[in-house]
Amino acid sequence: MSIIKVEKLTLVYGQGTSFEKTALNDVSFEIQSGDFVGVIGHTGSGKSTLVQLLNGLLKPTDGKVFLDGKDIWANPKKIRNVRFKVGMVFQYPEYQLFEETVYKDIAFGPKNMGMTEEETDQKVRSAAEFAGLQSDHLYKSPFDLSGGEKRRAAIAGVIAMDPDVLILDEPTAGLDPLGRDVLLSQIRNYHNMRKNTIVLVSHSMEDVARICDKILVMDHGNKKMFDTTENVFLRAEELESIGLRIPQITKIMHMLKQNGVNINANIFTVEQAFNEIINYLGT
Repeated sequence: MSIIKVEKLTLVYGQGTSFEKTALNDVSFEIQSGDFVGVIGHTGSGKSTLVQLLNGLLKPTDGKVFLDGKDIWANPKKIRNVRFKVGMVFQYPEYQLFEETVYKDIAFGPKNMGMTEEETDQKVRSAAEFAGLQSDHLYKSPFDLSGGEKRRAAIAGVIAMDPDVLILDEPTAGLDPLGRDVLLSQIRNYHNMRKNTIVLVSHSMEDVARICDKILVMDHGNKKMFDTTENVFLRAEELESIGLRIPQITKIMHMLKQNGVNINANIFTVEQAFNEIINYLGT
């Protein structure tokens, strides 16, 4: 059974005015429980608008979003409960930090869900561990942390609510390469351990190729593709026609293949390429 189902989702800003703009147009798809889905598209393609509709931060002009088979807007007064089940980490999530200590910041969500102090403490420490924070970080001001640590603290604040679906909107934006790699590894480890559903919005083809199992491609508010990571990147010409590209390592592997090297060119990460070349050299 799908955990999220989107039917003919449309969002029009400024409807009926001279500033009317269609941000999403008749988008439909289903995400299964446990999926790790990457959402890609050029700037203005509707990625961020789409994910904000998935947890009720925005209300569609037309169409429906179903969570566990139920229309999330069937009872608007209970939309807050949807946001506990579909957790959202915004781009530059460190701007979500506001408490005196990291511990209090992470504890904010569980407390608002009505958890006891003991339950909250357990959630805070578990979420901090998942996000890669050390115990001494919990008692620091969030504003004394490094950029990467702030990012992890903000993510831990959402993880602490134990959402069934975790949405991450450009979580690695602004991080250096090492910080990006560490954060992506922690997100993947969290998914492997928790077995929940993750939706990752990213501009980086390399990032989604590395950790996502499926990819949703958006273009000017329309769904262009939704398939496995491998099948999406096999459609390189279509991706390039809408201003996207396949990972650089994939291009290199295709060039080697075209120059007579007998290898599998459908490789999307450096690790996969390394193993493929080692196997080739050993033959």
